[in-house]
Amino acid sequence: MTIIRSTVPALQGYEVVSHQRTQNELLESELLKTKEERSAGFERKRDMGLTKSWLHSYNRIQNQSDEATHLSDSFWTTTARPFARWMLTPMGILTTIYALNIVAWGGMLFLLMCNAAPAMCHPDCDSLDSSRRVWIEIDSQILNALFCVTGFGLAPWRIRDLYFWGLWRLSRSERSRQRGLGRLADIHSSWFLRPREVMDMLPTASSPTKLDVVHLTPTPLWKMDAVVWGNTLNTVFQTCLALCMWTMNRLNRPSWTTGLFVALACLVVGFAGGVTWLEQRRIKSNPIHEAVSVTAEGTTDAKPPSGT
Repeated sequence: MTIIRSTVPALQGYEVVSHQRTQNELLESELLKTKEERSAGFERKRDMGLTKSWLHSYNRIQNQSDEATHLSDSFWTTTARPFARWMLTPMGILTTIYALNIVAWGGMLFLLMCNAAPAMCHPDCDSLDSSRRVWIEIDSQILNALFCVTGFGLAPWRIRDLYFWGLWRLSRSERSRQRGLGRLADIHSSWFLRPREVMDMLPTASSPTKLDVVHLTPTPLWKMDAVVWGNTLNTVFQTCLALCMWTMNRLNRPSWTTGLFVALACLVVGFAGGVTWLEQRRIKSNPIHEAVSVTAEGTTDAKPPSGT
C-alpha cells in the first residue's frame, strides 16, 4: 500500500491512497517485466541463432579443410611419394636428366624459331651466317642425339616384339600364332590382358572356400598391333631423321626433312604410349586384375586348374 504525507495527526502526517491506484501500478510493473523478459528472450534467441550460424560456417569450413587435407594426403600417398622414391633410383635420375635436357633444348629451339632473340639476327634473321641459324642447327643436332638414345637404344626390344608379332599374325600354324601372342602378352603383361588372362576359379574338393571371380574385359588385339608398330615406326622415322641430320649439312639439307621426321616419330610413339597408359589405367581402376573375393575364414591363394 502506498502512503503519502497528510495533515491528520493520527496518521502522523500520512494518509492512505486508494487501492485502485496501487493495483494499476502493479499491473504496469508486471507488464514492464513481461516486456523486459520478452526482449531478453528475443536477444537470447538472436544470439543463439548467430552462434548456430557461426558454428555452421565454422563446421563447413572445417569440413572443406578436412577434405582438402584428405585429397592432399591422397595425392601425396598415391602419386607424389612413389614418384619421389622412383626419382631417387638410378633409372629415375637418368630419366629425369634426359627429360630435362629435352625440355631445355626444345624450349631454346622453339624460342629461336620464334625470333625471340633479335640480337642474334645479324646481318639478317634468315642469313645462313647469323647466330640464330647456327644455334638452330646446334639445337637440332642435340635434340636428334637425345631422340636417338631411345630410338636406337630400345631398338633390340622393339625388333624382338616385331618378331613375335610376325609369329602371331603371319604364321600358318595355330600353335605358332598362340605362341607369338602369348610371348607378347607376357612381355606387355602390365597393360595387356589376354582373353584367357582371367579364368573361372572353382572350389576344389579339398577347399570348401567359395570364390567369386570378377572378370575384366580382355584388351582388344588391335591395341597390341598399335603398340608394336608404333614403337617400331618410331625407330624407323628416327633412323630417317638421323640420316638426314648426319649425311647433310645445314647448307644443303632440305628444311622440311627435319620437321617431317620429328613430327612422324613423335606421333607414332605418342599414340603407342597413349594406348599403353589408357589400358594400364583401366586395369588399375579394378585393383585386382585377377580379382577374387574370398568368402570364408582366412585367405586362400587359389590358382585356376590346369587345362582350363
